[in-house]
Amino acid sequence: QYTLQICKRKMFSVSHKTVFVVDHCPYMAESSRQQVECDVLTKSRAQGVIPLAPVSKSLWTCAVECSMEYCRILYDIYPRDKLVNYIVSDSEFHILNSWKQEDQSTHELMSALAAVGPPNPREDPECCSILHGLVSAVESLCKITELQHERRTTLMDTAERVANRGRIICLTNAKSDTHVRMLEDCIQETILEQNKLAAGSDRLMAIQQCDLVLVHIHPQGEDTLVSDRPKKEISPLLTSEVHSVRAGRHLATKLNILVQQHFDLASTTITNIPMKEEQHANTSANYDVELLHHKDAHLEFFKSGDLHMAGTSTRENGLKETITLKWCTPRTNSIELHYCTGAYRISPTDVNSRPSSCLTNFLLNGRSVLLEQPRKSGSKVISHMLSSHGGEIFLHVLNSNRSTLEDPPSISEGCGGRVTDYRITDFGEFMRENRLTPVSESSHDPSGKLPAERAKAQLERHTRYWPMIISQTTIFNMQAVVPLANLIVKETLSEEDVLTCQKTVYNLVDMERKNDPLPISTVGSRGKGPKRDEQYRIMWNELETLVKTHAGDTDRHQRVLDCIIACRSKPPEEEERKKRGRKREEREDRTEKNGSKETDDKSWQDSERLKGLLDKEDQESEVIKDSPDSPEPPNKKPRLSTEEVQPPERAKGPVSLLTMWTNRITVANSRKHQEFVGRVSSVNNKFELYQQLKDENG
Repeated sequence: QYTLQICKRKMFSVSHKTVFVVDHCPYMAESSRQQVECDVLTKSRAQGVIPLAPVSKSLWTCAVECSMEYCRILYDIYPRDKLVNYIVSDSEFHILNSWKQEDQSTHELMSALAAVGPPNPREDPECCSILHGLVSAVESLCKITELQHERRTTLMDTAERVANRGRIICLTNAKSDTHVRMLEDCIQETILEQNKLAAGSDRLMAIQQCDLVLVHIHPQGEDTLVSDRPKKEISPLLTSEVHSVRAGRHLATKLNILVQQHFDLASTTITNIPMKEEQHANTSANYDVELLHHKDAHLEFFKSGDLHMAGTSTRENGLKETITLKWCTPRTNSIELHYCTGAYRISPTDVNSRPSSCLTNFLLNGRSVLLEQPRKSGSKVISHMLSSHGGEIFLHVLNSNRSTLEDPPSISEGCGGRVTDYRITDFGEFMRENRLTPVSESSHDPSGKLPAERAKAQLERHTRYWPMIISQTTIFNMQAVVPLANLIVKETLSEEDVLTCQKTVYNLVDMERKNDPLPISTVGSRGKGPKRDEQYRIMWNELETLVKTHAGDTDRHQRVLDCIIACRSKPPEEEERKKRGRKREEREDRTEKNGSKETDDKSWQDSERLKGLLDKEDQESEVIKDSPDSPEPPNKKPRLSTEEVQPPERAKGPVSLLTMWTNRITVANSRKHQEFVGRVSSVNNKFELYQQLKDENG
């Protein structure tokens, strides 16, 4: 029922009925003083021919032309349901058409205006008044249209739900602001009188809302005594706005803006339309054509915020914007099937211009034109299409974003479509823990907080520290930290909760003592990633950050933080042992790094330096072995003295990595067993066999 009321209210809004009241008094015959050049043949004019003098239109002509343009745009975009009643006012009122559908066309109005003719400048101004037309306009708004009658007949018992609203557009030459206020008071009194008559009649409807748009037209170069005024509520039934406009192109621009405001229209300019020149058939030039249509055709731009990408530009009057779309050359005559989300009738702003005429003829011949958003870079995006159906041209909105018929995007897609390692499973748990459920009025919280406030407070606690990406966190990837992470976000902790958190911290200390690996992400880093000590330092820092965000809640939260800080501060002997281990790792890394960066003109390490390095390592091993926390090494064979092992000859020139490694292994192995006598006593790596036989035989 409520939806039905909304539909009726929208259907019979103020824009359903529009009454034009155009002043036909003698002063409207005055010149607008905007000259129109008639002599355009300046180059081919023969000698002795007197050029034609420029002419200027009267205020009446300007008013008629601009009001007809308003009606043309309205009829193009809304061929039904939006009705116009045209009234001319002088010594009496002249109603040129009715609310019937057959009278709603520019042809009917132009024929009636031709019969009226221009104002008579010799007529007595005292007998003429715009009030005659305004009173008639109010009476016309009380008359029932065919659509209103149909709805009232359908609803029967609820006929009062059919609304009766309308708009009066008055084109006149007012004398002053006082004159304008007098006209508003007259309309207000007439509405009250007509509503009394309509209350006792079945053929009339009381006016529920009337918008008065008074346009004061004055010649160019003449000061006006009427000032502009925005929309103002005169009474609950009447609102009024005043526009003081110069005749000519300024009046045309004003009514073009008003028709867009009154009927929710928007402007689109088609650029780069290729057209052949009339004088040079072999050449073509690019033209622009501005089209008006319902503003919903731009809805996708507003939703996505791509107005700047669609080429929004402001016209020279600075009051209305137009969105620029670029012409795409059609490939075939056949209309291809496109995924369309809307189709809206269009009306050219300048219907008589050659570019507008060529474009409409091109479309009415069965061709379709795709329109793209102008972009400085990237692939083109085709967002709209112009095509005709049944002799009417429509602007089709094509789906340029992800289609609702396609599968939804993956939750792992980050900005720009990049796959991101979001904590999707954890986020699902987070949503489950923070679901809202209805609560009965009888439930009472001891703290006195409302359920909504408690829910917001819980959500705030859970999100104080919550990394979204797996690679940005360590503790949330560790099963050992789960008990502490689940408890620390609670509003209050019990003694048992504090013990559980402390037990979790002690388990982490035990893991560090055992040198257990941590789930540290190596994404984006080269090599093996951070060392084990660095991994634990990152883990402790993150854990401390998490608990610190909740430490101020209660004293028990603070106790958990104190436990973490106490466990992080290790005894001096532990730190010394860690320090020696880190130095050893750094030396090994430095040795490997230096070995990999040797240049070709410098020889690799020879066996003497390798032997010295191994001696240093043995010494360091002894130091670490002597520390109290080091395990006892396994029993090994006694090594021989280093003097018994002779180093191999120094290699001449660069040595390959394989040779260097083989030499190192050879030297290391040679110290673990007794070397062959022949190899020890060889000369230039050669040893003569069976020397004893040679000695025996002399």
